[in-house]
Order: sequence, then C-alpha cells, then structure tokens
Amino acid sequence: MRLSPSPAETCTFAVLIFPGFPMMAFSSVIEPLRAANALAGRDIYRWIVVGLDGKAVRASNGVGIKPDVAVADAPQVDRIVTCTGGNAHDVESSEAMQWMRKSVLSGTHIGAVADATFVLARAGLLDGYACTLHWTSQPAFAEAFPHVDLRRDIYVVDRNRFTSAGGVGCLDMMLALITTDAGSELSAGVAEWFVHSPLRASVDRQLMPLRLRTGILNQLVLSAVAIMEETVEERLRLPELARRLGVSADRLERVFNIEVGTSPGSYYRKLRLRRAADLLSHSSLSVREVAMCCGFANMSSFGRAFRETYGRSPRAARH
Repeated sequence: MRLSPSPAETCTFAVLIFPGFPMMAFSSVIEPLRAANALAGRDIYRWIVVGLDGKAVRASNGVGIKPDVAVADAPQVDRIVTCTGGNAHDVESSEAMQWMRKSVLSGTHIGAVADATFVLARAGLLDGYACTLHWTSQPAFAEAFPHVDLRRDIYVVDRNRFTSAGGVGCLDMMLALITTDAGSELSAGVAEWFVHSPLRASVDRQLMPLRLRTGILNQLVLSAVAIMEETVEERLRLPELARRLGVSADRLERVFNIEVGTSPGSYYRKLRLRRAADLLSHSSLSVREVAMCCGFANMSSFGRAFRETYGRSPRAARH
C-alpha cells in the first residue's frame, strides 16, 4: 500500500552519535523515515550518520556503527538529531557544537533523543525553547539548566527544536514530525507498520510506572504523587500533604495503600531516594548537595536510607 504525502522536497536528517548512544533511540529515529519512504513510494527523507571522527562508534549495547561522515566534514542538512547515552552531562565536543550552531544559523532544525538534550542545552541551543529528556536525567538537567523550560512529556516539538525522552518515545516524536511534513495519513501508516499505538506527548513520565502497574489510578493518588514530585526538597509531612489535597490524612493513607500497595510516606521516601540516585549518576552535585536537594536533613540519615534501598553508600554509587 502506498500513501500519498503532501508535496514536499526531500528532507535530510543527520543523526549525530556519541559513544554509548542508545541503539533503540537511534533506530527509532531512522526506521520511521525508512518506512515513510516505502509507504510514500518515493524518498521523502534521506539520512546520514555523523560521528566525532570517521571511526566506528559503539552503542551502549556494544554494537558498533560506522558513521557516514565525521563532524568536521558534515554537510548542511535540514534536521540534526543528537543521540547520546547516560553520560551526556559530561559530553564535550567543540567541533560538534560549532557545526550545530552554524547549521541553526542556516535554518537547520535541531533535535535530541534520550539524554542528548544536555548537549543542546550546553551549546545554548535550547534557550527560549521547551524540551524534554529521559526521566532519570531530568533532576540533574533541572539543576544544571534552571532557565530552560523542561517538560515531563514523552516528546516536545517547539518550533524548530524537537526533543524526546528516548526509547519508544523517539518513535512518537518522529511520527509527530512526519505528520507535520507529510500528513496524518502517512504517519498513521508508519505507526501501523511498526504495530505501534502512539502515546500522547503529554504523558507524565514519573506517573507512567504507576499507571502501567495499576491501570487507571484514583485521581487523589495521582494528585498526591504530583505534589510529591514538586516538593522533593521540601519533604512535606502527611498532614500538610493531605491539607493541600483537601482530604484527611487517614483518607489519603487508606486510598494510597489500596491503589499503590504502600503508604504515602513510604512512596515519598522511595521517590526521594530515586531522585538522589539519578542526581548521583547524572550530575556533578556533591553528595551533600544531593542529600539536601532530596529532602534529607543530614548526611547520616541520607546515607543510611540510601544504603538500605540500594545496598551501597551514596559515594559508592557515584563511583
């Protein structure tokens, strides 16, 4: 079956890969383009893979990809997608930054998948734009770039910037771009090609695990978790949390135990410790600063709670 897109010139993508890039995100960028061409019966899209040099780049799963061109020789393209692994907060490349900045001035649209949003933000390419990235790196990103409009969405397309939380979310982002380029009929065909039901861009990454585990949650629980997410550093007591929700503490605890299988306090504590683990892995904050950002009054209580949950000390987790 061939689908007829709106008339358009061929759009060229460049996928800029860094060592340790996630293969799933990489494939989720390129494969929809291939499917769109096949369904349209013509080349709506072309793509090249760009590396820091001409050598093969190893993905996080160990598979090596040979770039088509080194960044120093990369041509002008319509869209650039940066793709990095969990070490994006440490990624540095003056040549890559220069190429992207020069490309933007020439009208190129710039995007990122997974944690590569760090790279764009460090280059100043997200100032004045909304963006997203993998949920485990969001706390560190918010600390490093408080002026950037960070969203919890699966993907964000803001004018000539596009970012995704990674994984299958990259496919959803690409479907949105294909819809803009060639219409909803073609993007629906691509989704069907991959037996995929697109997620809404605004699905909350932090609440998704709860929804997947328990189905449609009581709205009270969802509201409570949303407040917990926003007050990790403040660490609200149960009575104050219940007051903000307009219910009694007993009712909140009862509903939380039924829906989630644990108390609000226990869930809140696990949430703060997960945030701490994310910051230790994806930020340069000191261990003491991480403890303070996650609502722990002192280092001893933080170290004890972290060790009980993860089986090692915060310092060991960082190393």
